[in-house]
Amino acid sequence: MTLAPGLSAASSHREAPLIAGDPRADNTDVYAFTSPDNPDTVTMVANWIPFEEPNGGPNFYAFGDDLRYNIKVDNTGDGVADVTYSWRFRSSYRDDANQFLYNTGPVSSLNDPDLNFRQVYDLVVTTGGKSRTVLKGVPAAPSRTGKASMPDYTALRKQATFGLPGGGRTYAGQAEDPFFADLRVFDLLYGGDLSERGQDTLAGYNVNTIAIQVPKKQLALNGNTSRNPVIGVWSTTDRGGVTVNDSRDKSTGQQWKQVSRLGNPLVNEVVVPLKFKDAFNTLNPDQDRTVQPVVDKVYDPILPKLIQQVYGIPAPKTPRNDLAEIYLTGICKVCGPIKADLNAHRLNKDANLKKIVPAEELRLNMAVAPTAKPQRLGVLAGDLAGFPNGRRLADDVIDISLQAVMGAAQSGVLVPALAEGDKVDTNEVPFGTSFPYVALPHTKHVNRGPGAAGRNAEQSSMENTEASPVMKTTQAAALAGAGALLLGVGGFRLRRRGKDS
Repeated sequence: MTLAPGLSAASSHREAPLIAGDPRADNTDVYAFTSPDNPDTVTMVANWIPFEEPNGGPNFYAFGDDLRYNIKVDNTGDGVADVTYSWRFRSSYRDDANQFLYNTGPVSSLNDPDLNFRQVYDLVVTTGGKSRTVLKGVPAAPSRTGKASMPDYTALRKQATFGLPGGGRTYAGQAEDPFFADLRVFDLLYGGDLSERGQDTLAGYNVNTIAIQVPKKQLALNGNTSRNPVIGVWSTTDRGGVTVNDSRDKSTGQQWKQVSRLGNPLVNEVVVPLKFKDAFNTLNPDQDRTVQPVVDKVYDPILPKLIQQVYGIPAPKTPRNDLAEIYLTGICKVCGPIKADLNAHRLNKDANLKKIVPAEELRLNMAVAPTAKPQRLGVLAGDLAGFPNGRRLADDVIDISLQAVMGAAQSGVLVPALAEGDKVDTNEVPFGTSFPYVALPHTKHVNRGPGAAGRNAEQSSMENTEASPVMKTTQAAALAGAGALLLGVGGFRLRRRGKDS
């Protein structure tokens, strides 16, 4: 018997009770990888607002004016951001007194008078405790309201991509949701009928995307990528609170509260118990080790026991030091049972080992070059440039995480009963081959009505045709099938450390 993932969610789509009611602040996914077409840079992508129905007018989907969207980088291993990129948005209408439409005619540019609703943003970079504004009042790409309204969204995306001082570029706007998974597991584990797997629940939906590509030296400890290649990445959303204004003091200050946080996929979904999910979203990574009930669930997770109970697949013995490596310390030979030096901060030669703490971050070794033929199972398939060493858009994190939680990372052998995972191995449309890599947003409504043809094939052939010149199928998507399941064939294998090592 094969098995679909037991309790997986849409990475971080609506993963905690409070954030489920706050979609503009809900950070759905984070990606960090060496740019395949520009390997001296790292690309980081963070998405917000889950399950955007393409025809969700008349207001569609905007970033929150009262929110601060952040991508953070830790290069020392102390669980505190050493580099922070923050985006603040401002919304406006050209005419809100006499119009109800998002756009009043076909939109050909971001300055088009027919674009009624628009957003601009400031980008602030903080390093060493000092902040500087590197972009001010630049436009974000609008929601793609339809082919009639925005016949050339590729042009709008290009106009919304801006270069950065010192190198790099950024994009903010709508995109197709790059996460792929069958989420009907919540219907009592597919109602006991595993033959119904294989439907990409996220197919057809969009998200709001913030992407940034920067030279590696801007992220590395001491600016030295050869000595210090490992970074930890996560994103957060802060909500503006009360403005403090004392009449005796001309200075004012806005208070911010973190309401969403995301590093590795699926952590707050399948590791953190319900009681602590909302609190986890407010924590900084350096605080993780202080919340013992959450740490305990890394070493003694819930999901393997459930899989054993329902499907009879033996759960690995606890404590799960292998999962602690993946989620809390990074992978290295002295960190735990996974015998590989991959992406732990202690591999940075200039790091102060005494200040390194267990912290949940998406860790990336920037010295690992992009793979010529990416494998969807990443490191488990011998592809060291994939998850859990960073995360690429085409990495199948559902199947990877399921294999890892049942012990494949420390044994070096895939669990045969889990080989098919959720039977959703690739995204429904191709990713791009250049920045920002995410596919163009969909325009067709997700709900096609009774008797409608399956949407995956239709979307692949019709809805994203505008993107086809620049968003052809990559090797990652083309090779995402059976070849990725051959663990260690011609490649690297993770082996269990010997008891005497």
